[in-house]
Amino acid sequence: MTAEQRRAWQRMLSGRRLDLIDPSPLDIEIEDIAHGLARVARWNGQTYGPEIFSVAQHSLLVEALVGGLAPQAPRAWRLAALLHDAPEYVIGDMISPFKAVIGGDYRAIEQRLLAAAYLRFGLPPQPPPELTALVKTADRAAAYLEATRLAGFSTAEAKRLFDPPRIGAKSVERYLTPLSPALAEESFLLRFAELDQGARAAS
Repeated sequence: MTAEQRRAWQRMLSGRRLDLIDPSPLDIEIEDIAHGLARVARWNGQTYGPEIFSVAQHSLLVEALVGGLAPQAPRAWRLAALLHDAPEYVIGDMISPFKAVIGGDYRAIEQRLLAAAYLRFGLPPQPPPELTALVKTADRAAAYLEATRLAGFSTAEAKRLFDPPRIGAKSVERYLTPLSPALAEESFLLRFAELDQGARAAS
């Protein structure tokens, strides 16, 4: 087997080479994450509108929902929420049914990438259970809103699969309009900068 056949890294536009099997936090850059997530489509692209609804926008929506569900949550928790799908800038966004089919190997790689991203930006590699549960709740609420507003699901169908938000949907309405990749990337980077600065100031 040649070295190229054994290759388990991806070259990023920043010049970094990120090893997918043993990722180093030193090879993770927020610009690469934002660029990649803004170009990865949620729902495999099966959404209404001329633009995709990207993982970058989903991440912004989840972070906003976390803020609504837990207004007193520290900035570090909200930063973790924004980055909760960071691995998808490398491995893409697989829909949940396919993740279930693939099973453990995919999830193990995903978790290693997420831990490396968290470490890179000063967060614990393993979030506390309370934060994990909060992000999961916000993630399911985001899926419900996306499913009913963008992906053609009926309310009844979405209620069976996801969870309606526990806060008023109007507070996050602006996050549900699909943006161009450039605007999604810019919005993600701006919010990251705000949260990162706040988290560092509080530490």
